[in-house]
Amino acid sequence: MNNFIKTLGATALTVGLMAGSIATANAADYTIRATANSNENDEDYDGLVVFKNFVEAASNGEIAVELFIGTQLCSKGAECLQGIADGSIDVYISTSGGAAGAFPYVQVLDLPYLMANDRVAEHVLSGDFTRTMRDMALADSGDTIRLMTIGNTGGWRNFANTKRRVQSPDDMAGLKIRTVVADLPQELVKALGASPTPIPWPELFTSFQTGVVEGSKNGITDIMGMKFPDAGLKYVTLDGHAYMGALWWMNNDKFLSMPMELRQVVVDGFAALQQATFASPKRKSIKAYEDFVAEGGDLYVPTPAEKSAFKAAAAPVYEWFQTNVNGGPAIFDALTSAVSQAEANIAAGNEKDLN
Repeated sequence: MNNFIKTLGATALTVGLMAGSIATANAADYTIRATANSNENDEDYDGLVVFKNFVEAASNGEIAVELFIGTQLCSKGAECLQGIADGSIDVYISTSGGAAGAFPYVQVLDLPYLMANDRVAEHVLSGDFTRTMRDMALADSGDTIRLMTIGNTGGWRNFANTKRRVQSPDDMAGLKIRTVVADLPQELVKALGASPTPIPWPELFTSFQTGVVEGSKNGITDIMGMKFPDAGLKYVTLDGHAYMGALWWMNNDKFLSMPMELRQVVVDGFAALQQATFASPKRKSIKAYEDFVAEGGDLYVPTPAEKSAFKAAAAPVYEWFQTNVNGGPAIFDALTSAVSQAEANIAAGNEKDLN
Protein backbone atom coordinates (compact mmCIF):
# COMPACT_ATOMS: atom_id res chain seq x y z
CA MET A 1 0.00 0.00 0.00
CA ASN A 2 1.55 3.30 -1.05
CA ASN A 3 1.84 6.38 1.13
CA PHE A 4 -0.91 8.17 -0.76
CA ILE A 5 -3.45 5.49 0.11
CA LYS A 6 -2.30 5.51 3.74
CA THR A 7 -2.84 9.27 3.98
CA LEU A 8 -6.39 8.97 2.77
CA GLY A 9 -7.07 6.52 5.57
CA ALA A 10 -10.10 5.10 3.78
CA THR A 11 -11.13 1.51 3.86
CA ALA A 12 -11.17 -0.41 0.59
CA LEU A 13 -14.35 0.02 -1.37
CA THR A 14 -16.57 -2.94 -2.15
CA VAL A 15 -17.87 -2.10 -5.56
CA GLY A 16 -20.23 -4.23 -7.66
CA LEU A 17 -22.42 -3.58 -10.62
CA MET A 18 -25.23 -1.26 -9.58
CA ALA A 19 -28.76 -1.55 -10.90
CA GLY A 20 -28.80 2.16 -11.69
CA SER A 21 -25.84 2.05 -14.04
CA ILE A 22 -26.33 2.74 -17.70
CA ALA A 23 -26.30 -0.41 -19.82
CA THR A 24 -23.24 -0.82 -22.03
CA ALA A 25 -22.38 -2.94 -25.03
CA ASN A 26 -21.35 -6.54 -24.31
CA ALA A 27 -18.66 -6.40 -26.98
CA ALA A 28 -16.63 -3.66 -25.25
CA ASP A 29 -12.96 -4.47 -24.61
CA TYR A 30 -12.70 -1.83 -21.89
CA THR A 31 -15.27 -0.54 -19.39
CA ILE A 32 -14.89 2.83 -17.68
CA ARG A 33 -16.84 3.16 -14.43
CA ALA A 34 -17.42 6.89 -13.84
CA THR A 35 -19.04 8.54 -10.84
CA ALA A 36 -20.18 12.01 -9.84
CA ASN A 37 -21.53 12.81 -6.36
CA SER A 38 -24.25 15.03 -7.82
CA ASN A 39 -27.54 14.66 -9.67
CA GLU A 40 -28.90 14.79 -13.21
CA ASN A 41 -29.48 18.56 -13.02
CA ASP A 42 -25.78 19.22 -12.50
CA GLU A 43 -23.16 20.20 -15.07
CA ASP A 44 -21.05 17.24 -13.90
CA TYR A 45 -23.78 14.97 -15.24
CA ASP A 46 -23.95 16.97 -18.46
CA GLY A 47 -20.23 16.45 -18.91
CA LEU A 48 -20.42 12.73 -18.26
CA VAL A 49 -23.23 12.24 -20.77
CA VAL A 50 -21.12 13.98 -23.43
CA PHE A 51 -18.07 11.92 -22.43
CA LYS A 52 -19.97 8.63 -22.57
CA ASN A 53 -21.54 9.38 -25.95
CA PHE A 54 -18.25 10.52 -27.49
CA VAL A 55 -16.06 7.71 -26.17
CA GLU A 56 -18.44 4.89 -26.99
CA ALA A 57 -19.05 6.21 -30.51
CA ALA A 58 -15.46 7.18 -31.33
CA SER A 59 -14.15 3.81 -30.13
CA ASN A 60 -16.72 1.91 -32.19
CA GLY A 61 -17.90 0.22 -29.00
CA GLU A 62 -14.46 -0.91 -27.87
CA ILE A 63 -14.92 1.25 -24.76
CA ALA A 64 -18.10 1.19 -22.69
CA VAL A 65 -18.79 3.91 -20.12
CA GLU A 66 -20.98 3.16 -17.10
CA LEU A 67 -22.32 6.18 -15.19
CA PHE A 68 -23.03 6.16 -11.45
CA ILE A 69 -24.65 9.44 -10.38
CA GLY A 70 -24.91 10.16 -6.67
CA THR A 71 -23.27 8.12 -3.95
CA GLN A 72 -23.61 4.59 -5.32
CA LEU A 73 -19.87 3.99 -5.49
CA CYS A 74 -18.55 6.47 -2.91
CA SER A 75 -19.76 9.51 -1.00
CA LYS A 76 -16.82 11.78 -0.14
CA GLY A 77 -13.64 13.04 -1.74
CA ALA A 78 -11.18 10.90 0.21
CA GLU A 79 -13.24 7.75 -0.27
CA CYS A 80 -13.73 8.37 -3.98
CA LEU A 81 -10.07 9.16 -4.60
CA GLN A 82 -9.21 5.98 -2.72
CA GLY A 83 -11.42 4.16 -5.21
CA ILE A 84 -9.54 5.78 -8.09
CA ALA A 85 -6.20 4.84 -6.52
CA ASP A 86 -7.09 1.17 -6.03
CA GLY A 87 -8.91 0.85 -9.36
CA SER A 88 -12.41 0.10 -8.08
CA ILE A 89 -13.52 3.39 -9.68
CA ASP A 90 -12.15 4.56 -13.02
CA VAL A 91 -13.30 8.19 -13.25
CA TYR A 92 -14.37 10.63 -10.52
CA ILE A 93 -15.03 14.38 -10.45
CA SER A 94 -14.12 16.46 -7.40
CA THR A 95 -14.08 20.08 -6.42
CA SER A 96 -10.77 21.51 -5.27
CA GLY A 97 -12.03 21.24 -1.69
CA GLY A 98 -12.89 17.59 -2.19
CA ALA A 99 -9.37 16.74 -3.35
CA ALA A 100 -7.42 19.07 -1.05
CA GLY A 101 -6.87 16.40 1.60
CA ALA A 102 -4.85 14.34 -0.87
CA PHE A 103 -3.50 17.12 -3.08
CA PRO A 104 -3.50 20.36 -1.05
CA TYR A 105 -2.11 22.46 -3.91
CA VAL A 106 -5.30 22.03 -5.96
CA GLN A 107 -6.69 24.79 -3.72
CA VAL A 108 -4.82 27.20 -5.98
CA LEU A 109 -8.08 27.22 -7.96
CA ASP A 110 -9.75 28.82 -4.92
CA LEU A 111 -7.30 31.72 -4.71
CA PRO A 112 -9.33 34.87 -5.30
CA TYR A 113 -9.33 37.23 -8.26
CA LEU A 114 -6.51 35.55 -10.22
CA MET A 115 -8.62 34.66 -13.27
CA ALA A 116 -10.73 37.57 -14.43
CA ASN A 117 -13.40 35.89 -16.53
CA ASP A 118 -14.48 32.76 -18.40
CA ARG A 119 -12.24 33.42 -21.38
CA VAL A 120 -9.14 33.58 -19.21
CA ALA A 121 -10.15 30.60 -17.06
CA GLU A 122 -10.98 28.39 -20.05
CA HIS A 123 -7.72 29.32 -21.79
CA VAL A 124 -5.72 28.50 -18.65
CA LEU A 125 -7.44 25.21 -17.86
CA SER A 126 -7.12 23.96 -21.44
CA GLY A 127 -3.35 24.32 -21.42
CA ASP A 128 -0.15 23.31 -19.68
CA PHE A 129 -1.26 24.49 -16.24
CA THR A 130 -3.51 21.42 -15.99
CA ARG A 131 -0.65 19.19 -17.17
CA THR A 132 1.58 20.61 -14.41
CA MET A 133 -1.04 19.78 -11.81
CA ARG A 134 -1.41 16.30 -13.36
CA ASP A 135 2.31 15.63 -12.98
CA MET A 136 2.23 16.72 -9.33
CA ALA A 137 -0.77 14.50 -8.55
CA LEU A 138 0.75 11.48 -10.29
CA ALA A 139 3.97 11.90 -8.30
CA ASP A 140 2.11 12.27 -5.01
CA SER A 141 -0.20 9.30 -5.62
CA GLY A 142 2.50 6.87 -6.66
CA ASP A 143 1.35 7.07 -10.29
CA THR A 144 -2.15 5.85 -9.44
CA ILE A 145 -4.32 8.95 -9.90
CA ARG A 146 -4.25 10.88 -13.17
CA LEU A 147 -5.83 14.32 -13.59
CA MET A 148 -7.50 14.20 -17.01
CA THR A 149 -8.97 17.70 -17.29
CA ILE A 150 -10.37 20.61 -15.31
CA GLY A 151 -13.85 21.84 -16.20
CA ASN A 152 -16.42 23.88 -14.31
CA THR A 153 -19.07 23.01 -11.75
CA GLY A 154 -21.39 25.92 -11.03
CA GLY A 155 -19.86 29.01 -12.62
CA TRP A 156 -18.16 31.50 -10.29
CA ARG A 157 -18.22 31.98 -6.55
CA ASN A 158 -19.64 35.33 -5.48
CA PHE A 159 -20.32 36.84 -2.09
CA ALA A 160 -23.96 36.85 -1.00
CA ASN A 161 -25.54 37.94 2.27
CA THR A 162 -28.72 38.72 4.16
CA LYS A 163 -27.78 42.19 5.46
CA ARG A 164 -26.62 44.74 2.88
CA ARG A 165 -25.24 45.46 -0.57
CA VAL A 166 -21.49 44.83 -0.69
CA GLN A 167 -19.63 47.20 -3.03
CA SER A 168 -16.23 47.26 -1.34
CA PRO A 169 -14.20 45.23 1.16
CA ASP A 170 -15.29 47.69 3.85
CA ASP A 171 -18.87 46.52 3.39
CA MET A 172 -17.77 43.00 4.36
CA ALA A 173 -16.74 44.11 7.85
CA GLY A 174 -18.29 42.00 10.58
CA LEU A 175 -20.43 39.80 8.33
CA LYS A 176 -20.55 36.15 9.41
CA ILE A 177 -19.73 34.32 6.18
CA ARG A 178 -20.25 30.59 5.80
CA THR A 179 -17.18 28.67 4.67
CA VAL A 180 -16.22 25.04 4.43
CA VAL A 181 -13.89 23.60 7.06
CA ALA A 182 -10.71 24.53 5.20
CA ASP A 183 -8.02 27.08 5.88
CA LEU A 184 -7.89 28.90 2.56
CA PRO A 185 -11.51 30.15 2.33
CA GLN A 186 -11.35 31.12 5.98
CA GLU A 187 -8.18 33.13 5.36
CA LEU A 188 -9.89 34.92 2.48
CA VAL A 189 -12.94 35.86 4.53
CA LYS A 190 -10.71 37.17 7.33
CA ALA A 191 -8.59 39.18 4.88
CA LEU A 192 -11.75 40.96 3.72
CA GLY A 193 -12.71 41.85 7.28
CA ALA A 194 -15.56 39.37 7.71
CA SER A 195 -15.92 36.48 10.14
CA PRO A 196 -15.54 32.95 8.69
CA THR A 197 -18.13 30.53 10.06
CA PRO A 198 -17.78 26.86 9.05
CA ILE A 199 -21.25 25.36 8.56
CA PRO A 200 -22.14 22.04 6.88
CA TRP A 201 -23.92 22.58 3.57
CA PRO A 202 -27.18 20.83 4.64
CA GLU A 203 -27.46 23.22 7.62
CA LEU A 204 -26.96 26.44 5.66
CA PHE A 205 -30.63 27.23 4.93
CA THR A 206 -31.55 27.10 8.62
CA SER A 207 -28.38 28.98 9.55
CA PHE A 208 -29.46 31.89 7.34
CA GLN A 209 -32.90 31.87 8.92
CA THR A 210 -31.54 31.95 12.47
CA GLY A 211 -28.69 34.37 11.83
CA VAL A 212 -25.96 31.86 12.69
CA VAL A 213 -24.44 33.01 9.39
CA GLU A 214 -25.24 36.11 7.35
CA GLY A 215 -23.52 35.31 4.09
CA SER A 216 -21.87 32.75 1.88
CA LYS A 217 -19.60 32.43 -1.17
CA ASN A 218 -21.50 30.42 -3.77
CA GLY A 219 -22.54 30.32 -7.39
CA ILE A 220 -25.99 31.62 -8.31
CA THR A 221 -27.28 28.21 -9.40
CA ASP A 222 -26.47 26.79 -5.95
CA ILE A 223 -28.11 29.78 -4.28
CA MET A 224 -31.34 29.38 -6.24
CA GLY A 225 -31.27 25.59 -6.27
CA MET A 226 -31.17 25.56 -2.47
CA LYS A 227 -33.83 28.32 -2.24
CA PHE A 228 -31.59 30.48 -0.04
CA PRO A 229 -33.61 33.66 -0.81
CA ASP A 230 -36.47 32.04 1.09
CA ALA A 231 -34.13 31.96 4.10
CA GLY A 232 -33.33 35.67 3.80
CA LEU A 233 -30.41 35.76 1.37
CA LYS A 234 -31.08 39.01 -0.49
CA TYR A 235 -27.81 40.53 -1.71
CA VAL A 236 -25.40 39.10 -4.29
CA THR A 237 -22.22 40.88 -5.37
CA LEU A 238 -20.80 39.56 -8.65
CA ASP A 239 -17.19 39.86 -7.59
CA GLY A 240 -16.34 36.49 -9.21
CA HIS A 241 -13.61 35.79 -6.70
CA ALA A 242 -13.14 32.11 -7.61
CA TYR A 243 -13.81 29.94 -10.64
CA MET A 244 -15.57 26.77 -9.53
CA GLY A 245 -13.18 24.25 -10.99
CA ALA A 246 -14.15 20.61 -11.52
CA LEU A 247 -11.21 18.20 -11.39
CA TRP A 248 -11.71 15.01 -13.38
CA TRP A 249 -9.56 12.12 -12.13
CA MET A 250 -8.90 8.71 -13.70
CA ASN A 251 -7.15 5.56 -12.56
CA ASN A 252 -3.78 5.80 -14.26
CA ASP A 253 -3.37 2.06 -14.79
CA LYS A 254 -6.75 1.85 -16.55
CA PHE A 255 -5.77 4.70 -18.86
CA LEU A 256 -2.32 3.28 -19.65
CA SER A 257 -3.74 -0.22 -20.19
CA MET A 258 -5.43 0.96 -23.36
CA PRO A 259 -3.69 1.03 -26.73
CA MET A 260 -2.58 4.46 -27.88
CA GLU A 261 -5.49 4.97 -30.27
CA LEU A 262 -8.02 4.36 -27.48
CA ARG A 263 -6.13 6.63 -25.08
CA GLN A 264 -6.55 9.31 -27.73
CA VAL A 265 -10.30 8.66 -27.78
CA VAL A 266 -10.43 9.04 -23.98
CA VAL A 267 -8.38 12.26 -24.07
CA ASP A 268 -10.65 13.64 -26.79
CA GLY A 269 -13.65 12.57 -24.75
CA PHE A 270 -12.44 14.55 -21.77
CA ALA A 271 -11.87 17.55 -24.03
CA ALA A 272 -15.51 17.29 -25.14
CA LEU A 273 -16.58 16.89 -21.49
CA GLN A 274 -14.59 19.99 -20.54
CA GLN A 275 -16.30 22.08 -23.21
CA ALA A 276 -19.70 20.85 -22.05
CA THR A 277 -19.01 21.82 -18.43
CA PHE A 278 -17.65 25.20 -19.52
CA ALA A 279 -20.91 25.91 -21.35
CA SER A 280 -23.51 24.40 -19.02
CA PRO A 281 -23.23 26.88 -16.10
CA LYS A 282 -23.44 29.86 -18.47
CA ARG A 283 -26.82 28.73 -19.71
CA LYS A 284 -28.19 27.62 -16.35
CA SER A 285 -27.12 30.82 -14.59
CA ILE A 286 -29.27 33.03 -16.88
CA LYS A 287 -32.56 31.85 -15.41
CA ALA A 288 -31.07 31.66 -11.91
CA TYR A 289 -30.13 35.35 -12.01
CA GLU A 290 -33.52 36.27 -13.48
CA ASP A 291 -35.33 34.35 -10.74
CA PHE A 292 -33.18 35.93 -8.02
CA VAL A 293 -34.02 39.46 -9.17
CA ALA A 294 -37.69 38.59 -9.75
CA GLU A 295 -37.92 37.44 -6.14
CA GLY A 296 -36.64 40.81 -4.91
CA GLY A 297 -32.92 40.05 -4.81
CA ASP A 298 -30.32 42.80 -5.11
CA LEU A 299 -27.69 41.98 -7.75
CA TYR A 300 -24.61 44.22 -7.84
CA VAL A 301 -21.72 44.22 -10.35
CA PRO A 302 -18.57 45.88 -8.93
CA THR A 303 -16.83 48.50 -11.05
CA PRO A 304 -13.25 47.75 -12.20
CA ALA A 305 -11.95 50.03 -9.43
CA GLU A 306 -14.07 48.26 -6.81
CA LYS A 307 -12.92 44.85 -8.01
CA SER A 308 -9.30 46.02 -7.79
CA ALA A 309 -9.97 47.00 -4.18
CA PHE A 310 -11.24 43.50 -3.43
CA LYS A 311 -8.14 41.97 -5.02
CA ALA A 312 -5.83 44.25 -3.05
CA ALA A 313 -7.57 43.37 0.21
CA ALA A 314 -7.29 39.65 -0.56
CA ALA A 315 -3.57 39.79 -1.44
CA PRO A 316 -2.37 38.37 1.93
CA VAL A 317 -4.05 35.08 0.97
CA TYR A 318 -1.55 34.59 -1.87
CA GLU A 319 1.38 34.75 0.53
CA TRP A 320 -0.41 32.51 3.03
CA PHE A 321 -0.99 29.89 0.33
CA GLN A 322 2.62 29.82 -0.81
CA THR A 323 3.90 29.66 2.77
CA ASN A 324 1.51 27.10 4.21
CA VAL A 325 0.45 24.75 1.40
CA ASN A 326 2.67 21.88 0.29
CA GLY A 327 3.53 22.51 -3.37
CA GLY A 328 2.04 25.99 -3.09
CA PRO A 329 4.87 28.06 -4.63
CA ALA A 330 5.23 25.82 -7.69
CA ILE A 331 1.53 25.65 -8.51
CA PHE A 332 1.02 29.36 -7.76
CA ASP A 333 3.76 30.23 -10.24
CA ALA A 334 2.26 27.84 -12.79
CA LEU A 335 -1.17 29.43 -12.49
CA THR A 336 -0.09 33.06 -12.50
CA SER A 337 2.21 32.44 -15.48
CA ALA A 338 -0.62 30.73 -17.36
CA VAL A 339 -2.98 33.61 -16.54
CA SER A 340 -0.48 36.16 -17.84
CA GLN A 341 -0.05 34.20 -21.07
CA ALA A 342 -3.81 33.79 -21.48
CA GLU A 343 -4.41 37.50 -20.96
CA ALA A 344 -1.72 38.34 -23.51
CA ASN A 345 -3.15 35.93 -26.08
CA ILE A 346 -6.68 37.25 -25.58
CA ALA A 347 -5.49 40.85 -25.83
CA ALA A 348 -3.63 40.09 -29.06
CA GLY A 349 -6.76 38.47 -30.48
CA ASN A 350 -8.90 41.42 -29.41
CA GLU A 351 -6.52 43.80 -31.16
CA LYS A 352 -7.10 41.91 -34.42
CA ASP A 353 -10.85 41.49 -33.90
CA LEU A 354 -11.61 45.09 -32.92
CA ASN A 355 -9.72 46.84 -35.70
